[in-house]
Amino acid sequence: MTATSTDADSPPISILDLARMGPGEGVAQALSASVELAQLAERLGYRRIWYAEHHNFPSIASSATSVVIGHIAAHTTSIRLGSGGIMLPNHSPLVVAEQFGTLASLYPGRIDLGLGRAPGTDQQTLYALRRDMHSANRFPEDVQELQAFLGRQSIVSGVRAIPGEGTEVPLYILGSSLFGAQLAAVLGLPYAFASHFSPDALEAAVRRYRADFRPSAQLSEPYVLAAVNVVAADDAAVAQEQMLRARIERTKVLLGRGAEMTDEQARELYDSSAGQQIAHMTQYSAVGTGPQVRKYLDEFRAHADADELIVAPTAPDRAIWLRSIELVAQEYWRAPAPR
Repeated sequence: MTATSTDADSPPISILDLARMGPGEGVAQALSASVELAQLAERLGYRRIWYAEHHNFPSIASSATSVVIGHIAAHTTSIRLGSGGIMLPNHSPLVVAEQFGTLASLYPGRIDLGLGRAPGTDQQTLYALRRDMHSANRFPEDVQELQAFLGRQSIVSGVRAIPGEGTEVPLYILGSSLFGAQLAAVLGLPYAFASHFSPDALEAAVRRYRADFRPSAQLSEPYVLAAVNVVAADDAAVAQEQMLRARIERTKVLLGRGAEMTDEQARELYDSSAGQQIAHMTQYSAVGTGPQVRKYLDEFRAHADADELIVAPTAPDRAIWLRSIELVAQEYWRAPAPR
């Protein structure tokens, strides 16, 4: 039985799970942890969990995003699951429609399809994916083609998505710039901003989206989701230490150029001018005790003009990673600790 909100001012809150592989963990262990997180989130009353498509990242196990969603769906019963997002330039719209049409047929009413324009990887890996380097330029057309495949009338003559046709899987446009905001507005789709790692254009993009929004069959009014990192613990100092560790780990991945790096070396790099970009990327982070995190999230929601928050639990320590979503739920829904 899921928890329900007792706070009339509570926004819908969802989760972004990167299916992170911690030190010494493999893919199976990371996905087992993701199942545990999803089952806990379902009991606590979170709205949805999204999984992101990243390639050639040694610490992320969600590259085969639709497969991960199906695995999590088989181990849960009610929480919505989806992509945050599928990087559409890496795929043909028909294949995505077939994959998510299959998921929607197996788990009706539970599947979301968030779409991004970036490749989610580097140029060499993009080549290995066998995609055209200029495929991102076709993103608006590909979104419309995909939407039609999931609807009742394909716009590609003689081609139907089976499975997929008629499932009407809801689409979300993901972005971190004005481009995604404008596209989501023109197509009348929800807009999810990646403020958890790309904060700069948040306010301008949301303003543009809301100003230019055109109602559609899927959505009558603009709907904004904004992502924010979360590290919550019973002790504020522990939460701060975990956030620093998370930034050090991100420094290794993004600035280490594939080289093995000690924690000390990564800390030195993080403290340099280059490393401060990591701190800037993660500036939207709610860190502290439950009440401190609640205060930050309320202020962030107002700042972002968001209808829904997507929290990205960031703590490297698995216990605190799970505790973070417990504490957020306790603050917003007065949910009792389930463990």
